[in-house]
Amino acid sequence: MHIAEGVLSPPVLIAGGALTMVTCVASLRRLDEGRLIPVALLSATFFVASLVHVPVGPASAHLILNGLLGAILGMAAFPAILIALLLQALLFQYGGLTTLGVNTWNMAMPAVLICALARPWLNRQDWRRPAAAFFCGSLGVAGATLCTALSLALSDEGFYTAAKILVMTHIPVMLIEGLVTVFTVSFLARVRPELFNNTLGK
Repeated sequence: MHIAEGVLSPPVLIAGGALTMVTCVASLRRLDEGRLIPVALLSATFFVASLVHVPVGPASAHLILNGLLGAILGMAAFPAILIALLLQALLFQYGGLTTLGVNTWNMAMPAVLICALARPWLNRQDWRRPAAAFFCGSLGVAGATLCTALSLALSDEGFYTAAKILVMTHIPVMLIEGLVTVFTVSFLARVRPELFNNTLGK
């Protein structure tokens, strides 16, 4: 899912960087100090999970957990993902600094939007909570994959094939992340219900 340096066109890089900057600033202004620890922990979880990857053309296939971050953090998923991607780029040359904005937007925005739609069900204490969690986890990956594929396609027609392969390789990841999100949300809802009450209502 990480797009490497020197792949995207300048207009795509500028647009992604600007959108990410504006969204992160807005998110940080709304961030309560009491939520800094969950943001840091989930950012670290994202950092570790997405390090294990399989190269797919100019991008890569790996666990993302963006749906989980969106379900728990809401808009705070933006700075959480941005920090993790920045550290990956600096420490492991994974992704890149010039593509940091685009990569952040591609992974964070779909998850935040999808989880915003699922919030009423995530607040329930019946079968609708795990259903919504699976929805967030699987479609968060699907949205991120499509955004990444679109970024590649808009940059160069030669990336059309790579974009199609990227979508296909992430279908199993969508199912896995849906299940991971179900189990994680169900567990956290039992041991830390206030985490959801503070997040999902915003």
